[in-house]
Amino acid sequence: MVTAHSPGSGIKDPSSRRPGTFTQNFLLYPKDNMKLLSQTLCLCLVMALSHAHHHAGHQDGGDEGHEGHDHAHHAGVMLDRCQGLEMDAVAVTEEGIPYFFKGDHVFKGFHGKAELSNKSFVELDDHHHLGHVDAAFLMHFPDKPTEHDHIFFMLDTKVFSYYKHQLETGFPKDISEVFPGIPDHLDAAVVCPAPDCDEDTVIFFKGDEIYHYNVKTKKVEEKKFEGMPNCTSAFRFMEHYYCFHGHQFSKFDPKTGEVHGRYPKEARDYFMKCSKFGDTTDHIERERCSRVHLDAITSDDAGNIYAFRGHHFLEQDAGNDTWAAGTIESDFKELHSEVDAIFSYENHLYMIKDDMVYVYKVGEPHTHLDGYPKPLKEVLGVEGPIDAAFVCQDHHIAHVIKGQTVYDVDLKASPRVPVKEGSFTLFDKVDAGMCGPEGVKLFKGNHYFHFPSMKVMLMARAIPEEHKTALELFGCDH
Repeated sequence: MVTAHSPGSGIKDPSSRRPGTFTQNFLLYPKDNMKLLSQTLCLCLVMALSHAHHHAGHQDGGDEGHEGHDHAHHAGVMLDRCQGLEMDAVAVTEEGIPYFFKGDHVFKGFHGKAELSNKSFVELDDHHHLGHVDAAFLMHFPDKPTEHDHIFFMLDTKVFSYYKHQLETGFPKDISEVFPGIPDHLDAAVVCPAPDCDEDTVIFFKGDEIYHYNVKTKKVEEKKFEGMPNCTSAFRFMEHYYCFHGHQFSKFDPKTGEVHGRYPKEARDYFMKCSKFGDTTDHIERERCSRVHLDAITSDDAGNIYAFRGHHFLEQDAGNDTWAAGTIESDFKELHSEVDAIFSYENHLYMIKDDMVYVYKVGEPHTHLDGYPKPLKEVLGVEGPIDAAFVCQDHHIAHVIKGQTVYDVDLKASPRVPVKEGSFTLFDKVDAGMCGPEGVKLFKGNHYFHFPSMKVMLMARAIPEEHKTALELFGCDH
């Protein structure tokens, strides 16, 4: 706040005047002092009105007052996870979506903008002004129904328990009441179910002190994790345990704290959807091992596979087990980045972005066809955006998935008219899809699901076995 006598206020410093009484100075410098008096009165009026508005807005717990409170404390905050933020806490929700907490904001999933945490967990702000979350975890123990799929948040000395985004009755409580033997002001926490740990356990981190809390007996065992950095947040994802420190992470053994392999690694390479931000990044390993979902994937007539994510893509030549990585900007410069869907037909790649179609002839380099991009409606007869598209081998039918509807488009017809093939209700939406000699693969999140044929896929009433994309498709070993 600029005070009446602060530099830059436009008012002369009274110390620079000749000494005298207030009356003498007022008479000697009438213009300056009248200006000072008027500005002081205005300042007092603004402060009074602001205080009255703040008080009125918080009376009776009104929604309008709460929104005003958010705006006053959070206006102008722009968090960008790709700038290398150190997260305060990480938790995977009951839907399997990782939430990354920073200050009073949360990033949901591996990409997207931050939003205020109190929009999803209102009481965190009501009971305890939300400046940050110390630690968070999902208690995922199906044989303990009273706590199963509850998300716990630690803030200073308190713990909050949420079930389906609703605060449980009686919370917040002291950490020592809910988890006896566990200290306040924690750094991180992660659930470790058996057999990953000997028994169902919650691991709490505070500095270099590690506490294994037995969920059944409530006994606490203090451990030393030698060689592992102090965790600022931690979480379990795809049956692995990750300790975040700064904007790096290490994968660790939850029993011993041992870190195997080349760590630490850059969190933005594997847990965030960021374009290139440094020259030390190993793009091939990053794209193979990233936990961010694919945007699109296809295989061409020769059997070469192309997988797209954000600004990058992976390519595997037929008959070769190794992958190569490149940028969309360099190989498909007309697209720039981020593809919604892609399919291969007659040695051409049809790449769909928003409501436009780009077509490239496969080769070295790939050649963008004249006349493209064209509207998706003109090329396939479907309104964009779409989620996935693919052509099965030796056929001329493009299968287009939009939400839970599957359309068939005869690519030899003119004009091309989509025909609704059926509904696919196993998922609300998919991220990508491809078809080959072994059948159809649909990608959602970090996994893909295999169906022997389109017919089987459309008739399926149960979700098939899930496969880990990074491990089983791209051969990532961590």
